Amino acid sequence: MKRSEVNAAIEAAKAHFAAHHWALPPNPRWDVTDFGLGDFSRWGLVLVNLAEEEEYCEKVMYAVRGQETPAHTHFRKKEDIIVRAGSLAITLWQGQPEKAGNASFAIQINGEKRACTSGAVQILQAGERITLTPGIFHAFWPTSEACIIGEVSTANDDAHDNIFADPNVGRFSELIEDEAPVAALVSDNKPL
Repeated sequence: MKRSEVNAAIEAAKAHFAAHHWALPPNPRWDVTDFGLGDFSRWGLVLVNLAEEEEYCEKVMYAVRGQETPAHTHFRKKEDIIVRAGSLAITLWQGQPEKAGNASFAIQINGEKRACTSGAVQILQAGERITLTPGIFHAFWPTSEACIIGEVSTANDDAHDNIFADPNVGRFSELIEDEAPVAALVSDNKPL
């Protein structure tokens, strides 16, 4: 990704957060990724780490219509994905998507257990949440023009705890420095 593209994504996210009265903490930890696929408009997500503790993590994320977060799960992380503004579609699989078939499994949505079939799409509206446990692969995308997505989880380790269904997908993007950064990224490993 070009740094200019990252900067534009951060500014768009800031504007959308402000329009929905979502205040960010001072000096938030930004993360902008195209998952190493080279097409942020198709495979893109803006994340802001709000709390990073040994026991838990909180993030707020921003995506626009047409952007998808590729199918993945986590080795250890249990997470709630919460729609803060807009609407979100999420596809779920019990295990690797290409091997999951139409397996049935239980999922928790809004605190209630529901039966789900691998490959099924769930639509979540503002205020709704889904609880995901390790081994449940998930891919998600906004069904509204833009979406603010919250995440509350057990400890977060973006460098080592993501398992993508497609081995060509990566968690962080290679950056082309075509302009100065407007914010430091988690992947920069250095302050501004």
